[in-house]
Amino acid sequence: MSDPSAWRTRGHDLSLDAPLVMGILNVTPDSFSDGGAIESVDHAIEVGLAMVGDGAAIVDVGGESTRPYASPVPVDEELARTVPVVAGLAREGAVVSIDTSKPEVARACLAAGAAIVNDVTGLADSAMRAVCADTGCGVVIMHMQGTPATMQDDPRYDDVVEDVARFLDERAREAVASGVSPASIVVDPGIGFGKFLAHNLDLIRSVGRLTRIGFPVLIGTSRKGFLGTILEPIRGHTEAAERDGATAATVAAAVLAGAAIVRVHDVRLGVDVATTAKAMVPER
Repeated sequence: MSDPSAWRTRGHDLSLDAPLVMGILNVTPDSFSDGGAIESVDHAIEVGLAMVGDGAAIVDVGGESTRPYASPVPVDEELARTVPVVAGLAREGAVVSIDTSKPEVARACLAAGAAIVNDVTGLADSAMRAVCADTGCGVVIMHMQGTPATMQDDPRYDDVVEDVARFLDERAREAVASGVSPASIVVDPGIGFGKFLAHNLDLIRSVGRLTRIGFPVLIGTSRKGFLGTILEPIRGHTEAAERDGATAATVAAAVLAGAAIVRVHDVRLGVDVATTAKAMVPER
């Protein structure tokens, strides 16, 4: 059980008294929403600092797309995309998360100033657990069924909420056994990662169940395909960037259900929605 009032990361203790907003900064050519939007390292740093100005507590830098059916990126290429951006943001005082499943990338980005490792594989690699334990960084342990290349083929669960809760509990225990501090762990049910629409909605409704694992919960719904499915009867096909209103609804629902961190593309909107939703949560 971790302290529910703070998230211990490398060099920063982040208060969880109010919801934290994690801004998404993809330095990739093929991410589903903003692939190719970043023109250079300097541009990426500028965009990341603008997110901080808009209220992002964390800037999450990713150098490999994890959209459905994405192909892996070589380590050297991911390093070249991410390390200079992480270093530049950290120099300016931003709290930076590196979104990677590669221990080599995590270690290099932590050396460059990152404070958090956000791993879509849930720290499956013992080498990644060792990196996180050695550096004392914050960690996001996420659930994914399959891999990005296969996860949406035919996801199946006995009970999606209980199955995901069990997975996250087991992976968190493995991390602690490997030397990761419980106070450094956040769990993420992996909305859209090997889940159909009903699975995603069940998980958002059931954040309270996930908090009973004993760690803060991060929810990332921003602009994802299931929101397009919801909107289709009234909007027809929507591009990812047209789903910010739907994202806002899920951010509010997640915060009302107990989420401590939300991961979004539109930081200003995310901060406004999360702050307002938190104000509606009854004081205990």
